[in-house]
Amino acid sequence: MSLNTISIAPIINKTTLKKKGDYYSVCWIKDDIASIEIDKKVYKNISNSIFFLNARIDWKIKKKITTSSSGYVLYLPKEVLNNPLLSQLHINEVVLFSKNEIPKINLAPGIEKRIQSILEMLDELIGSHLKHKDDAIISLLNTFFVYCDGQCNIKSIISENSSKKNIVYKFKKLADKRIVELHEVNEYAQLLNISSSYLNECVKEILGVNAMQIITEQRIMRSRHELKFTNKTIKEICFDLGFSSPDYFSYFFKKHTGTAPSSLR
Repeated sequence: MSLNTISIAPIINKTTLKKKGDYYSVCWIKDDIASIEIDKKVYKNISNSIFFLNARIDWKIKKKITTSSSGYVLYLPKEVLNNPLLSQLHINEVVLFSKNEIPKINLAPGIEKRIQSILEMLDELIGSHLKHKDDAIISLLNTFFVYCDGQCNIKSIISENSSKKNIVYKFKKLADKRIVELHEVNEYAQLLNISSSYLNECVKEILGVNAMQIITEQRIMRSRHELKFTNKTIKEICFDLGFSSPDYFSYFFKKHTGTAPSSLR
């Protein structure tokens, strides 16, 4: 598959309109954006977020008057998700680019900086003539989607018609804020005033996994980040992330990744 039809553009103009053609659109909105209009519905207060839009959805972004870039729009041909490296991602399992729903994620500051770096590298690569350019583009796309998926399982849906989706959204937000102290499904269920079985039912229906898998995914994602991007000792990371002991942290990490924490470093 040729990747020549992948394109990316910074959000600079006062109004950014959807590109013509059968493309998925990924809109990363950094700041200085007044609104995004999706199928004639206007959404405001959307800084530090990413929208995943089907080719059949009409959209336009209205920018405040600034001279700097306020994010990126990435255009992907549909067949790009059939690439072997991307085809197994959770983004395909949950039908990310659905024509009936509008997936949106809100980015934490740390994740936002990494997303920006990835998109800037994509922008540079797509316009280059480097050897192995296609492999590098796919690798960066994979990293981009993995970060997005880890942020909130790409399922914070802009929707008002499903109480289960709202429960899953609230659960994900709670896990993001309190994962260091809360590690059991029943703890989150109590905060949401529902039973553990119903929370699992909601998560399974919306995301295709159980609630404990989401908790585990968050703990692993944070562990990976601390191991790769900080100078903390494994013992410090262990206690900072709420694990009971370094031995249990090593056991937990190796069980779920197949790699010892020391090996990742």
